[in-house]
Parts: sequence; C-alpha cells; structure tokens
Amino acid sequence: MTRRLAQVAKKVGVSEATVSRVLNNKPGVSEATRQSVLTALDVLGYERPTQLRGERARLVGLVLPELQNPIFPAFAEVIGGALAQQGLTPVLCTQTKGGVSEADYVELLLQQQVSGVVFAGGLFAQADAEHGHYQRLAERNVPVVLVNASIEQLDFPCVACDDAVAVEQAWRHLASLGHERIGLVLGPHDHMPSQRKLAAARAAAASLGSELPDDAVERALFSLEGGHAAAARLLARGITGVICASDPLALGAVRAARRAGRSVPGEVSVVGYDDSAFMNCTEPPLTTVRQPIEAMGRAAVELLVAQIQGSTVPPGELLFEPELVVRGSTGQAPADA
Repeated sequence: MTRRLAQVAKKVGVSEATVSRVLNNKPGVSEATRQSVLTALDVLGYERPTQLRGERARLVGLVLPELQNPIFPAFAEVIGGALAQQGLTPVLCTQTKGGVSEADYVELLLQQQVSGVVFAGGLFAQADAEHGHYQRLAERNVPVVLVNASIEQLDFPCVACDDAVAVEQAWRHLASLGHERIGLVLGPHDHMPSQRKLAAARAAAASLGSELPDDAVERALFSLEGGHAAAARLLARGITGVICASDPLALGAVRAARRAGRSVPGEVSVVGYDDSAFMNCTEPPLTTVRQPIEAMGRAAVELLVAQIQGSTVPPGELLFEPELVVRGSTGQAPADA
C-alpha cells in the first residue's frame, strides 16, 4: 500500500496524503487532482478501490465483431437493456474492415475509465489471433465477460451456447430424415466454437455407425458469400444435408443449392445456427439451432456486475442449452441419395 501511494504521488506530483484522501474518497481534494490520481492508478496498473470503480462514468464497453449478422444486434439489445437496468451505460464498439480494431477499442475504453467490458464474439475465440489487449484488461483488473467459447489461456468468465449439443441436434435431425451424406460449413480452423462443432459432428456420426470424411467439412468466413462458396464445394461432392455454423452461412448454402439447380429441401437440406431475426421469413423458412440469447445476455451482465461490485467471479464457462427449430429448409433425403 505504501509503495503504491508513493508511486502514484510521484506520478501526479502531489503528496502521499493527497493520494490517500482520494483513495479513501475523502473531501478536500480538487476534482482535477482527484481525476489525475485515478488516472495514474490506471496507468500504473493498480486496481481502483471498489467504491471508486463505479465512478468510471458507469460506462461498460460492449465489443462486437460486426452488425451484419443479426445475432450480434440481438445480443446488443439484450445486454444493453440489462446494463441499463443496473444503472450502467453501454458503449457500443463494432469492428469494421480496415477500421478500428478490437485492440484499439480496448485502448479507447481504458481511456474512458470503463467499469467493465463485455465481448460478444471476437478475437478471444480464435487461437491464432492477437490477444495482448485482453492481457491489458486483466492487468488493469477491469471486469470482463466473454460471450462465446474462448481459447484456454484467457481466464475470464464466459457465457456460451453448447456447441456440441447444437451440432448433435442438427446431425440427428438430418439423419432421421434419411440423409447419409452430411457436410459442415464452419468458421476458420483456429475458431474455438467451430472446433467444438467439428468434434461434436464426428462424435454424432460415430454414434450412428458412420463417419465424417474430411472432404465433408468446409471452412468459410462468417458471411452469406462465404457460405455460398463453401456449400457449393460440398454439393459438388454429393452432400445432401448441410449443417452451418451461422444463419448467414446457411442462407449462403441455400443460395448455392439454387444456383446449382437443386431445390431446398427437395434435394438439399440446410440447417443454420443462431435463429437470428427473420429466419422464419426466408424462402424456405430456415431450420436452425436457436441460441438462448435472452438468458445468455442477462447472465453475462450478472457476471459483470458481480465483478464491478467487488465479488470474486471464478473464470470458467456457463454453458446454455440450444434448441433445434425445425422449419422448411430440411426434408427427407432424395430417393437417389
């Protein structure tokens, strides 16, 4: 404690007694000096006293990888509403191609003295990505919650949908319809949720006495165009049932089938993942695995608020059960399959 007082006092150019008054929230210190002391604490990597954390303008960073996929605005709505109920204000940080990076946003949030950060999807789920900015948050003792599976090295509390259960539900659904040639459209190789989905698909196939060949798995960027390209390759290999790692990928797979002159679901069945907005309005309506967005978003905020209030929240993962929603994009396997 004495060492901390001395370092902060030297950094700001005030006495240790002044620093002590600020840390104990005592009067008699100008607002400018008070803010300088609090900023010095952050710069030196010291944790603010619990009673002063809430004075970080009651702001919480909400970092999203994109807004084109409807699942992310849905999470933003739930998390933002839950934060507001706690008297916290979300600061939406959305990455754009060639724009502000996730690491840049973290620096901006630290400058704004945020009370915490929620990442709903992002680089924490990719093993080969840069993770230094997460370490900076940990060093500053900023409360953090992750929404989605993360790499093992990040010791933050995490809220995630059970990828293994999701793929098992989708696989068994297609198998029950007579599909024997089932393929996957997943995200990049280093993407943790996609790795989990792949392992679950292999296990599901094995449990039904079959296997998942390597050429039945395609990787893509999470976009309609990525799904189209990946699914086209699978269809050319005779795949009749396609399980996708997101709804936009699934819509791309439907488009690929149609461009190849095949009907959905008459000749090709497609399953998405998320059950994001308007998936019941597509043609055909999309069969997909629903993430419990409301429950996951509220749980993420509860974990964050507990940390902000000074409670110890152990790192680890809360897994939520998905639900298969059967609509019009899946049907019986074609007779010649």
